[in-house]
Amino acid sequence: MKMRKMIVLLIGVIFVGSSVVPKPSRAGLTQTVDAKLQAAETPLANMPVKEITVFKDGHAFVLHEGLMPVNNRGNVVLDYLPRPIIGTFWAYTSDPRAQLSCVTTEQRVVSIDHTALTVPELIEANIGKKVQITDNYNKSFQATILRVPARDSDELDRTNPPNTPDQLPQKSQLVLLQVDEGVKVMPLDRIQQITFLETPQSDFAQAEFRPAMTLKLDWTSQKPSAQANVGLFYVEKGIRWIPGYRVEIDGQGNALLKLQATLVNELADLQDVKAHLVIGVPRFKFEDTVDPVSLQQTVARLSNAFRSSSRSAYAYSNAIASQVAGDYDEMFRSAEGAADRQAAGLDLGPEVSGSDKNEDLFVFTLDHVTLKKGARMVVPLAEYKLTYQDVYKLNIPFAPPPEVRYRFNGSQQDELAKLFSKPKVKHYIRMKNNGEYPITTAPALILRDGRLIAQGMTKYTAIGAQCDLELTTAVDITLDLKDLETNRQANAANWGGHSCDRFDLAGAIALTNHLTKTIDLEVARSILGNIDDANQQGEIEQIGGHGNNWMAENAYPYWWHWYNWPYWWYRFNTIGRVNWKIQLEPDQKLTLQYNWHYFWDW
Repeated sequence: MKMRKMIVLLIGVIFVGSSVVPKPSRAGLTQTVDAKLQAAETPLANMPVKEITVFKDGHAFVLHEGLMPVNNRGNVVLDYLPRPIIGTFWAYTSDPRAQLSCVTTEQRVVSIDHTALTVPELIEANIGKKVQITDNYNKSFQATILRVPARDSDELDRTNPPNTPDQLPQKSQLVLLQVDEGVKVMPLDRIQQITFLETPQSDFAQAEFRPAMTLKLDWTSQKPSAQANVGLFYVEKGIRWIPGYRVEIDGQGNALLKLQATLVNELADLQDVKAHLVIGVPRFKFEDTVDPVSLQQTVARLSNAFRSSSRSAYAYSNAIASQVAGDYDEMFRSAEGAADRQAAGLDLGPEVSGSDKNEDLFVFTLDHVTLKKGARMVVPLAEYKLTYQDVYKLNIPFAPPPEVRYRFNGSQQDELAKLFSKPKVKHYIRMKNNGEYPITTAPALILRDGRLIAQGMTKYTAIGAQCDLELTTAVDITLDLKDLETNRQANAANWGGHSCDRFDLAGAIALTNHLTKTIDLEVARSILGNIDDANQQGEIEQIGGHGNNWMAENAYPYWWHWYNWPYWWYRFNTIGRVNWKIQLEPDQKLTLQYNWHYFWDW
């Protein structure tokens, strides 16, 4: 007898009597809808992006606007939560009958239709259907699916301790089946096979947590409209544009500059959006702090194209102050890597409607941009003519004195030897930006007569300014560099208990032009110490403890931090540089000479 009861419990429980469950109908057999789902009152809406302003560092100013459905409380409920920088999120309504009273965000339980993929999901999708079920004992019977018992969120709220977070409905592992004897309760995992005696449904509703934003509208005692024109805007990281130039030179001083943009979208789907691409210097003081309205604590994780630690970050960020075209930027820092090159054209691309200058930002505007999240786009922006001249430059950086160098380990000394062994003259074109737009920091492909010459990188160049673009190493201009100690004076200077020796040195740079044309050559020689004099009208610059004109604090070479420089060093020694501007005729040899000294405390 006990064994029979156990078998009944394992196989299923049958409730006898028609009074237990009423006659099933489609409406009555549908699984009880969570009261919290009813509270949503309307499906969540998705407000489209209308306009977006894109900066090169990956930040974007995003504007959503549209005529949105209003629920029976007069509010607009959205299912999209951005991750804005704190202090940049603003919502509004342009409906004259309503005023925005507040914006709330929360995780709410919503009912989402899914395609049934498992037997339990198919059972949920077909409440009220007649089926034939075979259990794991190979016994078959016919039944009508009544429901899968569940505890809805309201019940969980009533029974859980106070301040318990919202929970999704808890579904049972049982199914209620109407059979001839009554209502049979059967574990779902006991169902071996199910045959639908009616055409089955494939979709079922499942409760899920979804973020929701509610724009609460005050209709001032009027009946709410069915729709309201509302909007919101914010700054978020997730879409960037990477500029690229093609420079076509003719060898006669004329250049054609073509600019294109690669758009990288990891923010949201864009459909027929107006996009503004900005050349400028925006500052987002709280860019790493997410606004609490997003319900997120951290910024979104994006690809390498958006990481400030990537090698392309320096080259394409909006820190233009450090990227303005100049003569000696490469003396103290190595070239950075190129940006991500993944890009793909879509259809005919958006329409470029022109450009405009807005305060310190220069803007290119694209109309009708359509770009899915995760997609890329390449679009031409501008084309204009410039003039240029050929310039040859030689930059010789300073090296640590021998008294410091011997303190470095073997690998460090080898690295320094390679760095300073063979300085080379480089060939540049100096472009005069007499176009309509500033030149921004970007990779540049250089061609002549349709043939590739080189790839370099432009730096921010304002209208009317000049930009030097490197072509190649000038192998036909040879040089020989020598620095020789000429004198040493013991105890030449005393300060703060330190007695320093003085080392006098003479330097010479021998240059020979093996080209068949006269060239303009600019030479810069930097030293650690104090420059005394230079020939050939060399211009001497010296930076002491109070100077900071061409030697920025963050521009020291990477090897500078290999040694803990004593404080007396800055009292006796400075950083010096000699600049020469000369012309070298074909086969001409010229020697640039300079004398300098430094102090050292043994």
